[in-house]
Order: sequence, then structure tokens, then C-alpha cells
Amino acid sequence: DLTTNDGWQVEAEFGAIGGLNIGDEVRISGIRVGQVSATQLDPALYTARVTLSLDHGLSLPKDTAARIAARSLLGGVFVELLPGMEDEMMQAGAVIYDTRDPVDLADLLGKAVFSASGSN
Repeated sequence: DLTTNDGWQVEAEFGAIGGLNIGDEVRISGIRVGQVSATQLDPALYTARVTLSLDHGLSLPKDTAARIAARSLLGGVFVELLPGMEDEMMQAGAVIYDTRDPVDLADLLGKAVFSASGSN
């Protein structure tokens, strides 16, 4: 059953989900439109499959993208949906493949430090 009393569900496939947890928010333009209801590993592809429970009445174009964004520099993440331009709407149970993994700030800092020390 891909619909609930509270809304409907879609899935998004990510290469990595960072610190994303069940219950984290799903937002569009900074406004909460749902929450993460499940995460699981695809055993064949080793990708992360994330189930998103979205508000009833919300319609999303079929070419909607998803990314995992940082809530703040202090931590925490959420899923941001980036609606596309298609006229056809996504149905319950659809899978979003156009995704962007979270940026790891520790990796970025490490690369910056390594680059700076290598240029001397």
C-alpha cells in the first residue's frame, strides 16, 4: 500500500545518504512536505533506497529531483525535492533516480588543507 491516511509515498535512490534517518524532514523551497519513512540497502546495486512519505494533496512533476542537504553547519540533514517542469505528475510508488548525495564537509576541509599545503 503506497498511500496512507497522511499522504502518499515515493522512493529515491542515492549513492550514499550520510546521516539521514527515519523521521527526517522532506522539504520543497524550505517548507516541510513530508518525512523519511524508511531506508534500506539495495543488495544488488549497493545503493541506498529511501522511502519518502509526502503530504496528501501534494503533486510532483515526473522529473522531480531529490538531494540530501545539510540542515546547518552543526549537523542534521533533510531531503530536498526539486520539482521539474514536466506536465505529467508522479504517481505513488514512483522512484526518483535524479538524486544528489550529501556533501561531506570533513572531506571538503581535508581536500582544501591538502591542496593548500601542496601549493607551497
